[in-house]
Amino acid sequence: MKLTGAEIVIEMLVKHGADTVFGYPGGAVLDIYDELYKNSSRIEHILAAHEQGAAHAADGYARASGKTGVVIATSGPGATNLVTGIANAYLDSVPLVAITGNVAVALLGRDSFQEVDIVGITQPIVKHNYLVKDISKLERTIDEAFALASTGRKGPVLIDIPKSVQAETCEYVGASPAASEAGRQHQTGPLSDAVLTEALATLRQAERPYIYCGGGVIASGAEREIMELSRKLSAPIGLSMMGLTAVPHSYELNLGMCGMHGTYASSLAQSEADVVIAAGVRFSDRATGDVSTYRRNCTVIHIDIDAAEIGKNVATDIALHGDVKSVLAQLLPRMSQHHNEGWVQRIAELKAANPRYADPLHTNTSPAATNTPAPFSPRNIIETVRSHCQDDTVVATDVGQHQMWTMQFYPFEKPRTLLTSGGLGTMGYGLGAAIGGCLANGRTRTVLFTSDGSFGMNLNELATAVSHELPIVIVVLNNSVLGMVRQWQGMFYGERYSQTTLDRKTDFPALARAFGAQGSTATTLEELLSILAALTDDGPHVIDCKIDPNEKVFPMIPPGGSVDDIMISETCLVSRN
Repeated sequence: MKLTGAEIVIEMLVKHGADTVFGYPGGAVLDIYDELYKNSSRIEHILAAHEQGAAHAADGYARASGKTGVVIATSGPGATNLVTGIANAYLDSVPLVAITGNVAVALLGRDSFQEVDIVGITQPIVKHNYLVKDISKLERTIDEAFALASTGRKGPVLIDIPKSVQAETCEYVGASPAASEAGRQHQTGPLSDAVLTEALATLRQAERPYIYCGGGVIASGAEREIMELSRKLSAPIGLSMMGLTAVPHSYELNLGMCGMHGTYASSLAQSEADVVIAAGVRFSDRATGDVSTYRRNCTVIHIDIDAAEIGKNVATDIALHGDVKSVLAQLLPRMSQHHNEGWVQRIAELKAANPRYADPLHTNTSPAATNTPAPFSPRNIIETVRSHCQDDTVVATDVGQHQMWTMQFYPFEKPRTLLTSGGLGTMGYGLGAAIGGCLANGRTRTVLFTSDGSFGMNLNELATAVSHELPIVIVVLNNSVLGMVRQWQGMFYGERYSQTTLDRKTDFPALARAFGAQGSTATTLEELLSILAALTDDGPHVIDCKIDPNEKVFPMIPPGGSVDDIMISETCLVSRN
């Protein structure tokens, strides 16, 4: 059967289960968009307000669903507008296929209208990319792209398809030898008996084991195995930001997020551990601080699908190269129960003595429960919003103080319910991601925690959320400053607040209404509770929460510091005695 290149693109998307795609049309992808029109019953296309928003939406869709996200853009500025979204997916290992159009093959390299070398531009931020000049290679290329994006360490792949290739015809086969071959390249075999024996011996001897759990656990679907490992070892679990939903918040040995703004208990437990089992993490600088101090007392066992990550940032004593779920499936049957009451008791003590900067401001969030109104603090706002959410509610964040407060104070119970930018730290990520997450979760109520700084980056995607009547609750923690940067200026730059006082006059509720969304302002918990009680699910609702610009994110381990330097305020170090 002969098909045009554009028809082949559609057939391959359907074949790979891409029933929802995100994008923005333009001259170099008109053939593809014509076929999307003809195949609207098979593929839903979500028109974004900007290609960056489309890329973040595809990213959020992938994180929430576990499928490969798809984004489509035209050549030139359309393609370059995808770059931040592609880089974001790359650093957080999100499976994404980006399809861009380009000028006709005969016009390549001639500085033609809207021509850009998007393959060259994206080379450092993709697992692989393709420029398809020969239509006979298109089908195989798309097969390979989906296989590469979703196997091994997941990540983005870009396919650049010239306009002439979209219009040409060739035989369509429909088989997947390329996908099978590409998938096999990223498979890891069983661990050797020697390395398994060494790991098991180390775990048997561990008196203070600690599990450091990252996004690789969620990517491999190993949440149950991590819990089993924890129970067998009596080991607490500290979570990277990407791994935060891998373990229910309610699990008694879950210590919460570790790292620069991690919980006190998680940081102290790691520093006292004699064995750290790192599963699906890359030991970023924000997670470890001073590397020499981080591993001074412990043996490190590192489980990761990407061999390049093992030993890259932290020296590894025992390397278990492979998919986390597969590795644990080999380890767990050979492990016996390891009761360690003393260590469990110590963990309970650390959790009970878990100081937080926000605690002095935190009282009962129910205004009727006390004569003194609870303060309108970030913690109280987040916990109040949580009380109106389900365990499977998808929560997105932007980047900054509000992101860290969400990690600290929102009790996640189910995997794939957090969409946040970790490695790249992309302000403006949240709204696009919330749109993708809402669609992946059956258009159910979704929450975005953002700030006035981050929300201002890509609030144009409100048009997308309104057009599709998506029930997204957008909680703006509005402090009129660039909070996290200002916090660093206050602590490390002598309170020289250069360009971090926004004090903009933007009326977010009025702006929301101009887009066709609902908008409200809250300055007290009573007002917030009233707004939340009246929410409907017929479209987005922006809630502008006015908070104190002097609120800080604590605990905090200063950059390059160690657990010995942990702070619960700008002037207070925690005593470990």
